[in-house]
Formats: sequence, structure tokens, C-alpha cells
Amino acid sequence: MGPHLDCNAFSQRYSPRYELYKHEFKTVIPSSSLHSSLGNHESQEVDQSTPSWRSMDPATDVDNGKKKKKKNGFDDSFIREGLENDMMLSTPMPTSEALHKQTMEGKQPTLCSQDQNLLNRRVVLGPKEVLIYDTSLRDGTQGESVCLSCDDKLKIASKLSSFNVDYIEAGWPGSNPKDAEFFSRAKVELSPMTRSKLVAFGSTRRKNIDAKDDPQIQKLVESGAGTICMVAKGHLWQVKEIICAKPEENLKMIEDSVSYLVNLGKTVFVDLEHFFDGYKFDKEYSLKCCKAAVGAGASGLVLCDTNGGSMPWEVGTITADIVAEFSNVTVGIHAHNDCGMAIANSVVAAKNGAGLVQGTINGIGERTGNADLCSIIPTLALHVRSKVSCMENLCNITSLSRFVDETMNRQPNSAAPFVGASAFAHKGGLHVAAMERSPKSYQHIDPGLVGNEKRVLISELSGRQNIMGKVKDLGGYADNLISDDVASERALAILNRVKHLESIGYTFEGAEASVDIMILHATKGYCRPFTVLDYAAQVFETNLVPELRNLSFDPRMDGGKHKYGATARATVTVRTIDVLETVSNNNLYICL
Repeated sequence: MGPHLDCNAFSQRYSPRYELYKHEFKTVIPSSSLHSSLGNHESQEVDQSTPSWRSMDPATDVDNGKKKKKKNGFDDSFIREGLENDMMLSTPMPTSEALHKQTMEGKQPTLCSQDQNLLNRRVVLGPKEVLIYDTSLRDGTQGESVCLSCDDKLKIASKLSSFNVDYIEAGWPGSNPKDAEFFSRAKVELSPMTRSKLVAFGSTRRKNIDAKDDPQIQKLVESGAGTICMVAKGHLWQVKEIICAKPEENLKMIEDSVSYLVNLGKTVFVDLEHFFDGYKFDKEYSLKCCKAAVGAGASGLVLCDTNGGSMPWEVGTITADIVAEFSNVTVGIHAHNDCGMAIANSVVAAKNGAGLVQGTINGIGERTGNADLCSIIPTLALHVRSKVSCMENLCNITSLSRFVDETMNRQPNSAAPFVGASAFAHKGGLHVAAMERSPKSYQHIDPGLVGNEKRVLISELSGRQNIMGKVKDLGGYADNLISDDVASERALAILNRVKHLESIGYTFEGAEASVDIMILHATKGYCRPFTVLDYAAQVFETNLVPELRNLSFDPRMDGGKHKYGATARATVTVRTIDVLETVSNNNLYICL
């Protein structure tokens, strides 16, 4: 006999969870897979409208159709078995070795294991825990000048998986051949762990047809992804004026599409497009859209600020309302950055109960971009103290950011929070002086936590401590190359020279080596290693003048098979003299 538990309290804890999972068990369930209160130990019909442990009498037990009283009037067997089921549903994600074994045994027809599907269906409530959902490979590629090959997408997917985001939305297989190719190649080219995180994106069925007859939905099924994210209209005006559907038909489109995929064993998230604007336009209809998705078996409701015009206080209030109304599913947030509020809206939504945040690496996306996961993840982990799966890899987020930029052939944003090259760069003399006393004075976190580093910039705005900091970084103090009594004086001389040169047009922020040489010249005992005597430059040019450029076939070159355009070649010769060797030959030792 286990410890005495309050039946009402247990029922409140487990009933919503049963409601969440009941669609997974269809209509006929072996009683051994749930608990003894389902009746005899043969497969029985289950009342889908009421969880069995809500309606049972806790003072009785059913054994082969006969009611039997317990000694203390309370049977805890269903509690113990319910706890065992709960432990099963909370089992950690299977290891990549286990998934690989399933694949080798031919037991993995889809990209996501059944255990992962069960794990996907648990309810996550922010801000205590937040799931990270990356959509760089789908929504991110809608940004201007962003284009990825299928090979690029496979590389980025592997990198995101190793960083341990929870979901990787890899594309819309029903919209273009490249995304369909990705999911086909993913089945054999990506690791089992990476495949288990993949999400295929699509939309609800078209008007006036069955979901099973919609080619786009069939592409989602053929992708093999165990998790599907389906976009649906959540704004009454958009339903009537944009897709020209009746409000009731839109609700059926949501319900039919979700139930069809759920019955195939898929985990389904519903992206409710234009939700925040729709909620303000017609609250009741937007709630009906949510109810249609949840009633059909959706595991998550993702609230979208599609136009990017919602303010944080609006997002917080509306998110809290939805979390309270639909406590048996995970509520997510998908924010766009048209007002520069995407990161703030995502964090506020998590603070108000959203357990899933969608975004992209470096905030890439249509128009002004999506919510930037490179800012959201560290903010949730380090400031909100949320549990995020990639916390242990947080020190790799800067390298992840730069890898994605490099793969996409984009120039990294040096001013990006957390991961930008300037995120922890200090230029003002007052700031640097304070930083020498305590790094906390002008840094909100240790840069090393996100794989970045502190930098001290030299310019006309610098103070003496900027130079002193550079000297320290170069090891001047450690090796006693500059003594303490003259260090300050020499630093001031270097600073004055920098200010003079910048006043006549030079800049030193991007020329740190020049500052290093100035410091080296000021070190104790420095001797110039060589002196330049002279130099000569020779330039050889061919066909540089367009009017005289000969693009005809040259029979003397490659048999006349190729055309030759303009070419240029330069050779620079520098003559130097070794100062130390010269002075030493004259029996002198002079430091220049």
C-alpha cells in the first residue's frame, strides 16, 4: 500500500493530461496500458468525453466485472499506475544510438520516433520552462537576399541539432521542390537525433475538399516528419476578405486538417496567423479557431503577430488569456519585428505562460525579420532563468550565429546583442576606466557565457585606461616591458598621438595592429628589428583599356579555345637592413 494521496488533488493534476493524450489512444485501449479503473483486463471502449478516473468511485476496485471493497475504503492502484504512465510520458528523448538501432531494424518509417511524439505532447508552461523552436530554414529564408541550397539547409539543421534546440522547422515540402528534397535526403543524411527534431510546415486544407485529398497535406505526410506545424487563419477579417471563405468553413478547415494528421500519429502545432490582430478585431471568433484546433487534437497553439504591430503589453495580456483558457496544450509565440518588438514580445509572452518560442537565428525573415533567437535564448536562460534545452551549449551561440551568417553569405551584424563583435566592445574612456575596476560596471553578463569576448577600442574618444588595458592585454605588465612609474606617462603620449592622427582623418578602430605597434615602440628596451632602405613596385597589365581589349580567340593559347580578358599582376620588392646586426658590428648598442 502506497502513501495516502488526496484523490481530488490527483484528479486535478492528471485529468487535463489524460484529455491531452486521449486522442493518441484512439477508441479502443487495452486496460493494461492505462489503469485498472477501465474495467476488466480486456480491450474496452473508452468514453472519450470523460476521463475514466474522474468518474470512478475511489472506494471500489473493478476486477473481472466485480466490485471489491478495499480495507481502508481507498484504492490507490490507479494512482500508482497513473504515476507509472506519467513517468513513461516524461521519459527523456531516446538517445541517438537507440534511434539508430531502430533505423537499422527498419522500425522508423518517419523522421520522428513514437516516444518523441509522446514527449512532444506534454504541456509546457512558461516562464519556468520554454521550448525553443527554430524556423530559420523556413520563415527565415523568406528574408530578402537569403537563399539556401539543400546542402546548406542540411548543414544548418545539423548545427542547430548539436546546439540542441527543441524543434527545427526545415521547410514547406508542398511549396517547392527544394524543401521536398530536403526531407527526402534528411531520412538518410541526418543523424537520428536531428531527424527527431525536424518539423514540416504547411497550411490547412483548401476550401471544400477533404484533407486526405489535398496534395499539399499529402506532401506533409510524405515528408516523414513526426511533427507538423500548420498555419491557419485566426483573424475573421482575413478569413472573409483574403481567403474568401465563410467563417464556419475556416473552422472546419482547421479541424479536418489537424484531426487527419493526428489520426496518422503526427504531432501538430497550429500557427494561428494574424492572431493578435484578430483577437482585438473579434475575440470570440479567434477563440473559436483555438477551440477547433485543440478539439481536433493539436498539441500546441502558436499565437502569431504576423504583421509585427502588436505591443508587448498587448501580447502579454492576450497570451495570459489563452494560456488560462487552454491549459491542456502548450501555447507558443511567433513574433515579427516590424516595430522592433519581436524579442520583447517573445519574452513577455513567455513570462505570461507561453511555453514555446518561435524565431530565427540572427532574426532573419521577411520584411524586417523574425524574433532573434540569438537574443531570446540567452535572455530567457540568463535573465528570466527559464529552463531551456540548449542551456549547456549557450557558450556556442556566438559561433552558431556566425556559422549561419557565413553559410547564408551574409555580413554579420556587429551590433547584435550577445553575439555581435561589438556586443562587449568598449570605447569611451570613462567606461573603460570603470571596467578596469569591475567588469560588471558596463557589462550585463560575462561575455564568455555566450562565447563572445570583451574588446577595448582605441579612438579619439578613448581615455588613458583604454591604452593601459591594451598594454595589459599585450602582456606588458606581466613581462615588465613597461614599468608602473612610466606606464601612465607613455600611455598618455600614445593617446595624444592617436587623437592627433584621428583629427586629420586616420581611424584606429579597425586598425588595432597600428595601436599595438605604437605600444611596442613605447616599451622599455624596444629596438626596431629592421629599417626599410627602399622599395620598388612593378605592375604588369593586360587588356585593361576597354577600347583596346582583345577578346578574340588567341590561337597561341590553348589552341584558341578560350577568350582572355583583362589581367593585372604586381610585384613589390622591399630592401631592409637589420638594425641590431649593423650596430653590433660597430660595437655599439642603441635602442631606437
